[in-house]
Amino acid sequence: MEHNGIALLIDADNCPASKITVILDELSKYGVINVRRAYGDWKSPALNGWAEILHDHAIQPIQQFAYTKGKNATDSAIIIDAMDLLYGQKLAAFGIASSDSDFTPLAMRLRANGLKVFGFGEQKTPQPFVNACTKFLFLENLGPSPLLSTNAAQASPVATVKKTTNELRSDTRLVTHLRNAVDAVSDEEGWAALGGVGSHINKNWSAFDPRNFGYAKLSDLVAASELFELRRDSHNHMQLRSTRRNGKKPGTQEAKS
Repeated sequence: MEHNGIALLIDADNCPASKITVILDELSKYGVINVRRAYGDWKSPALNGWAEILHDHAIQPIQQFAYTKGKNATDSAIIIDAMDLLYGQKLAAFGIASSDSDFTPLAMRLRANGLKVFGFGEQKTPQPFVNACTKFLFLENLGPSPLLSTNAAQASPVATVKKTTNELRSDTRLVTHLRNAVDAVSDEEGWAALGGVGSHINKNWSAFDPRNFGYAKLSDLVAASELFELRRDSHNHMQLRSTRRNGKKPGTQEAKS
């Protein structure tokens, strides 16, 4: 039997119900979500907003009582179920929706067993959990911003305010990953295919996503950074080359995506 299913495990205590639709949309890009479970104390008033969401998206609610004050029993239940699914189901990946660092060892274990782990959490998510996932997306950057009007939200799929060219170029981590990726996949003349650059960065930076910087696509982010020369190849695919190699000012031959 082919391993291609995905299990989505949701920590309802640490994940807003309003983001479930966009989480499912994002995760479905990678396969079929066979298992959908949300964990929490469903008698708690704090989870009242979940009822309709669970029904609409066929998510199974898993009741978890807080047996000990101050201890998160929900996390333990998710970890136990994840290990049961790991050995009892034919899965290719897990989605973990939580901003809690307690899932760091779980993500590492799942990846060690050859599965991909897609994390979803708020900006407050501790870095160890972010780094342990194959790919991590911040919930603030998924779906329309609640601060926008309905019409404005529908018009713009990117929730985060676009970072300016100076802000992008001042982000040392971003600049380093972009330049290293270009160097790694470039040809003898220094030109690198945009697709190869994106793949290289995603392998080395789990939290990388253009939307985290306010841009819908990598091509838009690269153009805005003004760190590279840009051109289109004979198949209209974008290529980029570092401006450091010849001392030229940032410029483009074709910057539009």
